[in-house]
Amino acid sequence: MKILPGPVMLDVVGTTLNDDDKRRLAHPMTGGVILFARHYESRAQLVALTAAIRAIREDLLIAVDHEGGRVQRFRTDGFTVLPAMGKLGALWDSDVMHATKVTTAVGYILAAELRACGIDMSFTPVLDLNYGQSQVIGDRSFHRDPRVVAMLAKSLNHGLALAGMSNCGKHFPGHGFAHADSHVAMPVDDRPLDAILRDDIAPYDWLGVALDAVLPAHVVYPQVDAKPAGFSRVWLQEILRQQLRFEGAIFSDDLSMEAARQGGTLTEGASAALHAGCDMVLICNQPEQAEKVLDELRFTPSKESRRRLKRMRPRGKALTWSKLVAQPRYLQAQALLRSAFA
Repeated sequence: MKILPGPVMLDVVGTTLNDDDKRRLAHPMTGGVILFARHYESRAQLVALTAAIRAIREDLLIAVDHEGGRVQRFRTDGFTVLPAMGKLGALWDSDVMHATKVTTAVGYILAAELRACGIDMSFTPVLDLNYGQSQVIGDRSFHRDPRVVAMLAKSLNHGLALAGMSNCGKHFPGHGFAHADSHVAMPVDDRPLDAILRDDIAPYDWLGVALDAVLPAHVVYPQVDAKPAGFSRVWLQEILRQQLRFEGAIFSDDLSMEAARQGGTLTEGASAALHAGCDMVLICNQPEQAEKVLDELRFTPSKESRRRLKRMRPRGKALTWSKLVAQPRYLQAQALLRSAFA
């Protein structure tokens, strides 16, 4: 009997799989794997690792946070060092059409290189606005203007799609205004809903069907709901699903982060996020604790949820690295990127 993918995405211990990893990956509640810089030594090793994961469960979604700038997990052995999205926003301010071309090139390079190594998706683009005050967002944001954010994100998504990769907008409804870093504290954004809808949520609305998935922020917006967005039916069901008519997948942010601890134990937090409307929950950098969640969690995804996650799978056959680096589209994208930031 085939095991259907579960609603938990976790990571593995090191650069190769040990027996504990294999047991966790085979668990019916596991649906995905997220990789970090500590899982990377070389391209050959990364390809071997993703192949080993596939050998256990072919349908597991393999993901990474690979945005460019300071959030790029793989940077050596041929991987292109990608610019921070803020640099693309600055390029927009000087030449709009050139910026859109370069941003599409960045999206293509990002996705094609990852897919050549067996990775299905990156949690990108960042749709947060750069208010100049967030400790964790900063130049990860394209721009302060939501119109520019939406247009550059659309260009990046086009590049991802050219390589057969889905996109994931984050951090809904917006992490750019809150000062604190949700990895280590609980950020609070005290603005009224109207202000957030007008500015921060606008890119999600404008991108519409061009957005495959959304990752909500571990931020509390007390004028809307007392719960962080990723645990809030108000944000995920009433606003994202009903008001914005979003039909893509929803991934929680890392439930191991400090701002997610409001949910009690990790299992309680995972259950709360899933019941609020997330399709898949992330538990990062704590494989043993993640296994407790796998064993304790009592949740059956709906058919609709499974379909949403299945649509996140990559499309088309990925090129091998040797074929990719000789491909005209890739070479043209590289030349565009070099000329923009020479």
